[in-house]
Amino acid sequence: MNSPPLTIHNPLIPQMTPKTTSLIELPADLDGTRLPQHVAVIMDGNGRWAKQRGFPRIMGHRRGADALRDLLRCCKDWGISALTVYAFSTENWGRSIEEVDFLMTLFENLFQAELKEMIAEEVKLAVVGNLDNVPSSLYSAIDRARTATQSNHGVRFTVAINYGGRQEIVRACQTIANQVQQGLIKSTDIDESMLSQHLHTADLPDPDLLIRTSGEMRISNFLLWQLAYAEFYVTDTLWPDFDRRAFHQALLNYQQRHRRFGKV
Repeated sequence: MNSPPLTIHNPLIPQMTPKTTSLIELPADLDGTRLPQHVAVIMDGNGRWAKQRGFPRIMGHRRGADALRDLLRCCKDWGISALTVYAFSTENWGRSIEEVDFLMTLFENLFQAELKEMIAEEVKLAVVGNLDNVPSSLYSAIDRARTATQSNHGVRFTVAINYGGRQEIVRACQTIANQVQQGLIKSTDIDESMLSQHLHTADLPDPDLLIRTSGEMRISNFLLWQLAYAEFYVTDTLWPDFDRRAFHQALLNYQQRHRRFGKV
């Protein structure tokens, strides 16, 4: 994806030049046959990145959007087929009104600004979470982008907005319970596969690798069911500084793991 960086014009927000990207080709020390098929990312540290530089928190989110854009392009360049990112949790509504409003506007502008390139690069967009509470203009932008990219066959890009892992599992259980109540299935029919098929990510393989930036050692209610056997990689790098070189290190670390899935 080669679109220009998103610019949100606001006289209160200092303008910054995005970082120069590099490592277009898959690095020679990575085994292309052992890359994760699905990478999930908890993009943490935007606020701290801004605070360290004396900027308002929203400046960190703007720079974080640049980092996300480049990671998506990197997945395409390096042959990783699915990327899922945690953009806004159900708990994030507790932040200041100004920050929440900015994030909603940022998401809307990103879906609009990047749509042409997502279509051109065959990116297939999905947005998961409870979208009932998001602004109608954001919902419309999401709906347009999902519809326009649904037939694409490139990177499957999933954005979690107003998402909570516990809430997702509860919703799936309620749906299955209703089917039992209606006599469509028996309680003995319920198994792991059935529950997985009622999650937001039913059409995706479970993540192979979870990356969390900023050094926090928790998964924060993200993909609780799906991450059962994912490899975890935590880095002290703050999200706005997470570039292709940092992703390269995460993949090198992943390829040093021996995935046993509970076996010897």
